[in-house]
Amino acid sequence: MATFELKKNDMGQFHFNLLDENDKTILRSEQYTSKASAQNGIESVRNNCDQDNRYELKDSVSGKFYFNLKAANGQVIGTSSMYASAEVRAEALAEVKTQAKHAGVIEDL
Repeated sequence: MATFELKKNDMGQFHFNLLDENDKTILRSEQYTSKASAQNGIESVRNNCDQDNRYELKDSVSGKFYFNLKAANGQVIGTSSMYASAEVRAEALAEVKTQAKHAGVIEDL
């Protein structure tokens, strides 16, 4: 089962990662200035993760594959890890779609 990990960095900013069952990051957020904003970001992932049109498939200049999950307003909520193939990216995207909605939250503050 996937889990959201809510973290605070040394500069007092917050972000979250969506971890798969092996604790590997499959989606990461931007930095937020408050814990409440990061928590809202997690809720936005939950609310948008099952909608195909919210995903943007991308190729990096280094030949790796990744995706962005966007909110209804077009803002990026989270960015995936980099993957060696489009197939592995598709597997990770499918995991976000099926797991994020019900993923618990662990705070590492």
